[in-house]
Amino acid sequence: MTSAHIHPAPAGAGAAGPVVTVAVLLVAAAYLLAAFRLRRRGDRWPWPRDVSFTAGSAAILWAVLGALPGGPFTVHSARHLTVAMAAPLLLVLARPLTLALRALPPGRARRALLTVLHARPARWLLFPPLAALLDVGGLWALYRTPLFAAADGPVTHALVQVHTLAAGLLFTFAVCQLDPVRRRWGTALRGATLLAAGAAHAVLAKGLYATPPPGTAFTTADLRTGAQLMYYGGDLVEVGLAVTLAVRWYVAGSRPAGRPRTVPGGHDRRGAGERDPSALARVPATHGGRPAGSGPRPAGFTDRAPEGTPGPWP
Repeated sequence: MTSAHIHPAPAGAGAAGPVVTVAVLLVAAAYLLAAFRLRRRGDRWPWPRDVSFTAGSAAILWAVLGALPGGPFTVHSARHLTVAMAAPLLLVLARPLTLALRALPPGRARRALLTVLHARPARWLLFPPLAALLDVGGLWALYRTPLFAAADGPVTHALVQVHTLAAGLLFTFAVCQLDPVRRRWGTALRGATLLAAGAAHAVLAKGLYATPPPGTAFTTADLRTGAQLMYYGGDLVEVGLAVTLAVRWYVAGSRPAGRPRTVPGGHDRRGAGERDPSALARVPATHGGRPAGSGPRPAGFTDRAPEGTPGPWP
């Protein structure tokens, strides 16, 4: 058994390190710049979302590039827990797609983003059971087949990390459903999917406690420590997902139908994309957000949807 088969080095080590760093920093900077532009024009965007996205980005950098303590499998488990579970939850809580829809001016870029969000493939990828299968099923394939031992090179290991991050983001997005999409699945389905995925993840971690991935030779102490970290750390992230799901269900059920949310001055300062997932698609961009032939702009007119437009988000 060579050292490469137990993945002792950071996944982003070597030539991939600068690429990962620059990519994560650019995405984080784009998010913060969009939030700044939104506030500068007078719109409301909660600061905790900025903190959440920054923390998620920092977690990815720490997990991929940092020198973590512990044995090889313990280090791998810590990276898996951070990249595939904790960081996606922090990023999704920041509602990046909602921010993009509100920050982009009416035009081709915003229409293209809406087209992607409303496309049939995106709708089915966000079907919670399918997203869970891609996420947890991928982990079972990684740890219960020779794939883990085969991913011993920096390129293949980096590809595995990219897959786990993408699958984790997809699953978290499908369960939380904080950003605007055309097809919204019910709370019962999402909750049941979360329970099933959590059980499958727990069973996998318990199995790793006793049996290492095929083709590897970790020490017993290292294997058990890593499996325990995966088991209990996964439970914590899943509790965070469950709390998010419960809060969204409570807010949606306690708000009177048709009740508008406004800020002082009587104007609803949320963007149309956050109030109504399909509102932006119905507004012609060539007229600055106004229907053709609607006459001159009245005093105080904005390009966002009028006050009182109903929607599922607070």
